[in-house]
Amino acid sequence: MEIQKLYDLDDVEFEDVTIGLVRLAKNIPDHEFFFKINQGNDLKFSRIKDLVFHGVYYDYYFPRFEAYHKFTKTCFTFISNKSSDSKQKKLQTELFTEEENIKFLLNNQTEVEYILHSPEQFTDFSVILLPENLVFPIQDYNLSSEEELYQIIQYYE
Repeated sequence: MEIQKLYDLDDVEFEDVTIGLVRLAKNIPDHEFFFKINQGNDLKFSRIKDLVFHGVYYDYYFPRFEAYHKFTKTCFTFISNKSSDSKQKKLQTELFTEEENIKFLLNNQTEVEYILHSPEQFTDFSVILLPENLVFPIQDYNLSSEEELYQIIQYYE
């Protein structure tokens, strides 16, 4: 009996991933923001291992916070859009390199504080109650499989 190939990676179409963009109304530290979220939700966000982006001259570290929603059985992850730390790997010898000691995951969205992600295909971010007067409404944003952030999220998933 012959075993059939279940799928061919060349034939698989990668679907877009929907993430949420979170903008803060005022600048507050991570611990205070998540303390306020944890007060008003059944979700309890806690810090997990940082997302690490390896550049040519620097390694960038982005804080991540994760919680599990019991009723919908969904895991939610907040990823900081701006690196909190960077470690220089080698000296820059070129004048006009595009790499600096601070990096944004979404270069075209520098006003975004956090990227909200869930591995579910149809994610409902409305189950997270955000503190009033502290956060603007979550904006849905589609990532295509060609984007670098899509690849990073898939790696950490």
